[in-house]
Amino acid sequence: MTEENQISSVRQFRRFALAVCVVGVLVQLLLTAYYLGMGHRAAPHDLPVGLIAAEADRAHVTGMLEEDGAFAVTDYTSADRLLTAIRERDVYGGVDLTGDRPMLYVAGAAGASAASLLRTTYAGIMQQQKAQQLAALGEQIPAARAQALIAAPAVTDVVPLPADDVNGVSLGFLTQALSLGGTIASMGLGRLIPRTRRSWKRGAGHLATLVVYAVGSAAAVLWSMSWFGVGAGADRTEMLLIFSLISLAVTGSTAGAVALVGPAGALVGAFYFTVGTVISGASILPEFLPAFGRHLGENLPTGAGVQAVRDNLYFPDAPIGRHLLVLGLYAAIGCLIVLITNILPNRGDRTSEVDLAATVRFSAAEPQISGRTPNEQSWESRE
Repeated sequence: MTEENQISSVRQFRRFALAVCVVGVLVQLLLTAYYLGMGHRAAPHDLPVGLIAAEADRAHVTGMLEEDGAFAVTDYTSADRLLTAIRERDVYGGVDLTGDRPMLYVAGAAGASAASLLRTTYAGIMQQQKAQQLAALGEQIPAARAQALIAAPAVTDVVPLPADDVNGVSLGFLTQALSLGGTIASMGLGRLIPRTRRSWKRGAGHLATLVVYAVGSAAAVLWSMSWFGVGAGADRTEMLLIFSLISLAVTGSTAGAVALVGPAGALVGAFYFTVGTVISGASILPEFLPAFGRHLGENLPTGAGVQAVRDNLYFPDAPIGRHLLVLGLYAAIGCLIVLITNILPNRGDRTSEVDLAATVRFSAAEPQISGRTPNEQSWESRE
């Protein structure tokens, strides 16, 4: 290598190294700002809760709860109606102020942060009401009445988290595993598509591979859950179908993006993993996210998947049709793109490397077909 070429190579290396460093710093800056923006001061926004109260107390309590926009209060006429709403995930919890001893109902499985917030808010409201009652009763009150006023507020967890998932973070880990595994698998599969001769059989083969991988990855996740007792009481068939749909939504949409734009399409899967898991609702509830993060998260495969799994595991009465619709659209559109790109001509309608190797081996086995040499046959297969 001449001195001039060596100098040029050193300069190219320095420019490349500088570009890599700048891009790395920018990506880190953007992700740090995004993560902190979504979760460093997570606060509730219109968190749905229920209230059972007398007419005289209802307006006052509702005003206290909705004062800062933290809660959205729905009135219920009985405890049974409130409990039904909690089990259907219409509300995260609620309070019954009509009895001799007020009762707070929460659903720990819906989100530990929401249950903790409801407990804290409820305790504050009760303390304020007790102080008002003590002031109204005067200095001397019966001992039984005083004991009732200073007693700790009663709390009932309607849908508690299982003992094997005390923090409620398992759903986030499962979603991350599905997203990362699906991204890696779809990258390998999607890169074959632009090199494939148009063929509906080839398209069917790609789709079959996506479906087989989705079922296999779902089975792996379901099996790993059993090691730690997560979802022990759930319907295994339903969970397998839901996990398969989540996996197919991730792999299908990522493979479709790779088919359209090439290897850069794999960034779709990276987006699910790095951005989508944060706003999926697994670790930070949707109502605790900024409006942008909430709406984006619930319309990504990661967010829809987390909510579908949570409802299926802990809230069997809750409707999950919308979550399944989001997952189904991602899976269907991605698989349709994969199928179309296999059928329509692409990149000169060339034969894939797999087909080319098979052709060469066949030609070597039969060197003379119609008077043509193996090289001629191989060359024609490329055209």
